[in-house]
Amino acid sequence: MFRKVEDFVRDWQYEMDSTLKVFRGLTDESLGQRVTEEGRSIGRLAWHLAQSLPEMMNRTGLAVMGPAENEPVPASAVAIAAAYEASAGSLLDQIRTRWQDDTMLEMRDMYGEQWPNGVTLSALVKHQTHHRGQMTVLMRQAGLKVPGVYGPAREEWAQWGMPAPE
Repeated sequence: MFRKVEDFVRDWQYEMDSTLKVFRGLTDESLGQRVTEEGRSIGRLAWHLAQSLPEMMNRTGLAVMGPAENEPVPASAVAIAAAYEASAGSLLDQIRTRWQDDTMLEMRDMYGEQWPNGVTLSALVKHQTHHRGQMTVLMRQAGLKVPGVYGPAREEWAQWGMPAPE
């Protein structure tokens, strides 16, 4: 749970930049990549992340701008990344300008339960991390380069002068 606005801002900036690194590695052709026919595609997962920011955070009383839940997945990886970047930036602006540290403890209805805002922010980060991980598996299957997020990806070890671990 986040207890200070500045702690969230610092964490969100890194998470937002990491998600954008993944999004910027997508191609229009890769957006349909799925593990199974029933599973979500890379494009659907990426769009879901962009849509989740206003859907989830506006339940806390914020006014985060972003794509609506019913908007279809764009056919352009650049368009998805731009929508996510605008929405993630809107969230950052809203938190910085409208919340103080004590706002983190305020309770809000979140899907039929009462959550402190700091818990909602933590859940948002974990939700994004979960789907970003799913996307990197699909990126590998699509033959795309996967960027490192919490450490180097296989392709990045060489720039550290080291062989990739098996």
